[in-house]
Amino acid sequence: MIEVKIIGVRIEMPSNQPLVLLRELLGERHIPIWIGAAEATAIALAEQGVVPPRPLTHDLLCGVVLALGHTIVRVNLTKVEEGVFYAELVFDNGTTIGSRASDAIAIAQRAQCPIWAAETLVDEAGVIIGGHDEDGNERAVADDEAKEREVRQFREFLNDVEPEDFEK
Repeated sequence: MIEVKIIGVRIEMPSNQPLVLLRELLGERHIPIWIGAAEATAIALAEQGVVPPRPLTHDLLCGVVLALGHTIVRVNLTKVEEGVFYAELVFDNGTTIGSRASDAIAIAQRAQCPIWAAETLVDEAGVIIGGHDEDGNERAVADDEAKEREVRQFREFLNDVEPEDFEK
């Protein structure tokens, strides 16, 4: 398993389809996952630290888990089949529950637990975005020009990629 972090929620153009972008914690590959609008909103709200006046479904689930005396200790992205990502929630007592990847990511944010991806999933769905030095280490993006170049490369990638590209 490879630990990943959430980079953010983006809108893929021209289809206006939301996606969540993950990145290897100790690597250079990114994992774009196309998601629904509701899940994109839930992830973006948590990413921005917005707490709704009434709990959303993901907030409710986390509250129920805590009220029952348990915690969600990690989220595993287990596989991708025909462009569909699968995940599981892992509880403190070892119980695992299957989940859609988008829901699991939204729950991980609220539970403040790590997200891990199966190595085969990262190998299949991972893409490299941006430049790296001769040793394979990501270059520090310090100036505006480098940041703009990285954004432009990512946009170009998104313009050319389709969900079917992640199928075997």
